[in-house]
Amino acid sequence: MAIVHRAERPRYRDLRPQSRLTRAGNRQETAERLLASSARKSYDPLVEVDWDADIPWDMHGMTPEWSSLYGTELWDRMTDEQRKTLTRHEAASVAGTGIWFEMILMQMLLRDIYTHDPATPHVQFALAEIADECRHSTMFARSAQRFGIPSYRPKKWILHAARMFKATATGSLAYGGTLFAEEILDMMQRDFMMDERVQPITRTVSKIHVLEEARHIKFAREECVRRLENASWFDRARVRLVLGVTAYFVVTSLVNDQVYAAAGLDVEEAKKAAAGNRHYHDKIREGCAKTVEFLDEVGLIGGPSTVLLRRAHII
Repeated sequence: MAIVHRAERPRYRDLRPQSRLTRAGNRQETAERLLASSARKSYDPLVEVDWDADIPWDMHGMTPEWSSLYGTELWDRMTDEQRKTLTRHEAASVAGTGIWFEMILMQMLLRDIYTHDPATPHVQFALAEIADECRHSTMFARSAQRFGIPSYRPKKWILHAARMFKATATGSLAYGGTLFAEEILDMMQRDFMMDERVQPITRTVSKIHVLEEARHIKFAREECVRRLENASWFDRARVRLVLGVTAYFVVTSLVNDQVYAAAGLDVEEAKKAAAGNRHYHDKIREGCAKTVEFLDEVGLIGGPSTVLLRRAHII
């Protein structure tokens, strides 16, 4: 998607009462609405998902068009069984990345509300979101386990490097980073939940996640805007840079290299095919489009970080 030129982008501190900040509404009123939604639409995956159901091995693990190899010459050479095995392992890899970032998110949220009044709806919704994320992480882990797939995680050095981010990220950086992780999963899973070619467990897990993440995305967007209200030029530039780095590692960690070996493929050949797969790159841009549009509007896309965003095919 096209990025608004810096000269054309509305300056956040200059926005008038009809700005995104005003449209975000009162923090406590928003939290009350989200709490009410949580009361109406929250799910316990240990109950809602039929974990004991037979696995139909002739179905895909996720929508095949989201596979990193879909549309390549290698995909055309693969057997139907290999394609379905690959999509099961890729779905588990995406879930593993989701667990990783949800653990980061839960820690950031706890730090963010640590000194706030727990009697306020804002803090209570943050706690409700943390509870949701705990259930989601358990749900993702169990779905991979049910298919007999190992726990795919980002590379060890990325896991350790992310300790600094999760220990220090606050404000618009924390919530902006959350959007990159949550919204691409949301876009993917909206396809998974509607696709009759996909495993029933994956479809149910995706539906639960999509329904509950809608609240989390609303919360993150409004908090991101509020935290930018008095941000200096330097603060905004710093957030842009770290957000770019964060988004790069989230998106490039979605597919673990070992998923190719699990499907009986040559790992190096598969990695090369995925790296040049324009179809997959377009799907990544599609999945990140809403986040990029939002962050660009509030001035958090631009500068050196765009190099990383382009390398990850986010823009």
